[in-house]
Amino acid sequence: MERGWEEADGEHLARGVARRRLPGWDATAGLVYGPDAALVVDAGASLAEGAGIRRWARRLAGRDVTHLALTHGHFDHILGAAAFAGAETYAAVGLDRLLTGGREAVAADAVRHGLDAGEAAEAADLLVRPRHLVSGEMTVDLGGGREAVLVNVGPGHTPHDLAVLVPGAPCVVFCGDLVEQSGEPQAGPDAVPGRWPAALDRLVELGGEDALYVPGHGAVVDARFVRAQRDALAGRFGVS
Repeated sequence: MERGWEEADGEHLARGVARRRLPGWDATAGLVYGPDAALVVDAGASLAEGAGIRRWARRLAGRDVTHLALTHGHFDHILGAAAFAGAETYAAVGLDRLLTGGREAVAADAVRHGLDAGEAAEAADLLVRPRHLVSGEMTVDLGGGREAVLVNVGPGHTPHDLAVLVPGAPCVVFCGDLVEQSGEPQAGPDAVPGRWPAALDRLVELGGEDALYVPGHGAVVDARFVRAQRDALAGRFGVS
């Protein structure tokens, strides 16, 4: 991990909303905070990266992280989760089963992508099932009128895709890897291509035309970009 990256502010997207593009795989870590609580979106690819995200979030929010939302179960978004001990953890229904029975597969995928085998194994061993499983929508009150709405929008990129909507002006939508800007969306063996375009339709329906859409990898985009990616995926997989 790049030394000292967490000392930078990252991008401030709205009042109480920020994100960092992490080194290595360019994955996004998000932060939503109010006077009473702070929620991080995704935990990074290792325990060290998760600890860095937690320090960064604490510095910006002025308090420790109280909630962690995992957008999906790929290693670069979840292997840092054990660094958030004590935080309430949220995920889409079904990710709990993956984190119970599929830890070795997550670690092996991380190693294939270049993570040290020992780091991957340690982080995978410490993964725990999310306490809060989202089947529809769930609102987290962070105080001071700030809310984070967790929405099960999948399947698509994976069987268990969670988005985080932050109402406001502007509205901010953390999309996970349902949306990618820095490269073509990755469809691995766990993707559900026939449902992916509908998941992107749902994102735009939730956020609206003026929202900021934060991809799992890459720069912040707008609704037009999300719709274009939706159409490209529909053409790629032969679905409407």
